[in-house]
Amino acid sequence: MPITLASFLQIDLPAMLAALLATVSCGLLGNFLVLRRQSLMGDAISHAVLPGIVLAFLFWGSRATWPMFFGAACAGVLAAVIIELVRRLGRLDSGTAMGVVFSVFFAGGVVLMEQAAAHAVDLDADCVLYGQLEDILWLAPTGLASLLEPAVWADMPREVTTLALTLAVVSAVVLLFYKELKLTSFDPELATTLGFPAGLFNVLLMVLVAAVAVAAFEAVGSILVIAMFICPAAAARLFTDRLGRQIWLSLGFAVVAALGGYLLAASAPLWAGVPSALAASGMIAVVAGALLGVAVLFAPRYGALARAMRLGELAEARERAAAEPLATNLSNR
Repeated sequence: MPITLASFLQIDLPAMLAALLATVSCGLLGNFLVLRRQSLMGDAISHAVLPGIVLAFLFWGSRATWPMFFGAACAGVLAAVIIELVRRLGRLDSGTAMGVVFSVFFAGGVVLMEQAAAHAVDLDADCVLYGQLEDILWLAPTGLASLLEPAVWADMPREVTTLALTLAVVSAVVLLFYKELKLTSFDPELATTLGFPAGLFNVLLMVLVAAVAVAAFEAVGSILVIAMFICPAAAARLFTDRLGRQIWLSLGFAVVAALGGYLLAASAPLWAGVPSALAASGMIAVVAGALLGVAVLFAPRYGALARAMRLGELAEARERAAAEPLATNLSNR
């Protein structure tokens, strides 16, 4: 089937917008998780919000946006609190506490999801894990001229508008509390000493992570959400020590992963002669992982190749420094 402008606007554009908004939202918050050495917290909350989502569905009986956010935010904050309690009372490291809590929460959500009432609101495990990116359609536009009509924009898919609103809120909060989030991420003890409520900003960050996770669940699934909370920020961290520059780099990596992954998912099977397309969410996560792998190897500041070259130069300098006294002694004889 040839790609026309109308088919691109109706089929590909909304899916690409949803992927782009989801990856940028996750990538933005991922910077603060990486700084706090809580990258797994994004994984934990992405799994832990599932029972909150299902319980919200069971209680309200619909897939309305605000009940989803409320249930997910409550589950995410509760998971963060329980993780901290398990870490302190059980004398466990953070990784172990996160693994225990998100496994229990996610398993509980799957059990709830299998109940008949959950099926009545059309929620299943595939939707949560892989999303429904390919099913996001915008049938209103028929060409570029139609984009000037307000009614066309009013028919924008709910997933795209939800993700756009979520990104706007997250961006506003980060801009408003950038200094506080930066300080509490780098040194929470110093922040507390200076009078900043580090615990409150930690809860705020967890609420934002939960909100982004639930907004992205239906569109892209939890697998992509987890990947995008970690990969763009971790890759950007290898290039710089400055948080502002790191954030912009991570957003760039998120954009490349979203657009590149979607295009590869659609076109790679055609190149290989396979009749069916690949899952876009999975391919975006693969591209994000590949970008991180390239950064690990070739980042000019902290990449493996750069470190190896610096170690080689240091070894040569030590050899020269050790050889100079010997040469001086020989010349004096």
